[in-house]
Amino acid sequence: MNNKWKQIVAISAIAGISWLLVQNPYTQIYLTQLTDDSVATMKLEDSVVSMKQEDELLLQIKESTKKYEIAPEDARIDSVWKTVPAYNGLKVNIDDSYKAMKKEGVFDKDKLVFQQVPAKIHLEDLDPAPIYRAHPKKPVVSFLINVAWGNEYLQDMLAVLKKNNVKATFFLEGNWTKKNPDLAKMIKSGGHEIGNHSYSHPDMKNISAQATREEIRKTNEVIEAVTGLKMKWFAPPSGSYRDETVKIADSFGMETVMWSVDTIDWQKPSPEVLQQRVLSKVHPGAFILMHPTESTAKSLEKLIIEIKKKDLDVVTVSEAVDEQRSNP
Repeated sequence: MNNKWKQIVAISAIAGISWLLVQNPYTQIYLTQLTDDSVATMKLEDSVVSMKQEDELLLQIKESTKKYEIAPEDARIDSVWKTVPAYNGLKVNIDDSYKAMKKEGVFDKDKLVFQQVPAKIHLEDLDPAPIYRAHPKKPVVSFLINVAWGNEYLQDMLAVLKKNNVKATFFLEGNWTKKNPDLAKMIKSGGHEIGNHSYSHPDMKNISAQATREEIRKTNEVIEAVTGLKMKWFAPPSGSYRDETVKIADSFGMETVMWSVDTIDWQKPSPEVLQQRVLSKVHPGAFILMHPTESTAKSLEKLIIEIKKKDLDVVTVSEAVDEQRSNP
């Protein structure tokens, strides 16, 4: 047999053996397993990479708690400001934050999800003391509008507040409310908060305890009869009080409210002077004292606009002292 024929026989033998191997079911199983193992290996490698990215993201979120979390602050009595309301803290919700960032797979501080953490000591836990302002870190201010006169300017002020979607806290004198029930109802219908401003506008610091109780009681009864509202806040006329005054108000379930910024609008300043007076002193948590006067009526809208430019919301006293953070 020549060499050429030997080569043909060898090639045929190899082809036959190869065909037999391919047709062998065990060979098919082996090849299938080999392919499956390769795919599984690729998937495992992809999974490892994905898990590594996820672990890094989770770690970044956990690390962010050191930078972005804020501890709550308890209510307390300050030597200067008297009652200081509590203010909630902030805690990063790690699971929800991870879910918010998982799709992109990268850390984004704007996608952090927070939950508020309550303080341990609240207003009701403190001894009675006046409140001059909300918590100084809360980006709000409140208009305290004391009403015992000034009917001719009141409706204009209400119209400005409505136009600018602002709610104020009106402290009504009991005798005034009795004589002007329609105006009192108009204040309520505007969604404003109403507080007690005594019955006959006396100097609360110099009247007896019994007279103090009568001033507060009669005013509560009149305002509730006219508006259906129960009183939570008491503003002593001219800011005059003694410790006993505050304790008596507390016995009615009421907090005594003072102010941190004064318009001094009873002196009839020009709108420009009044606006400068307020805007130069306004601060987070400010309680701004005003009355229904021509000066305030003409200044009110400008005050609202400029205060909002300072990233401060104008809210009621109840909203201002609430422990909830405005923008968690």
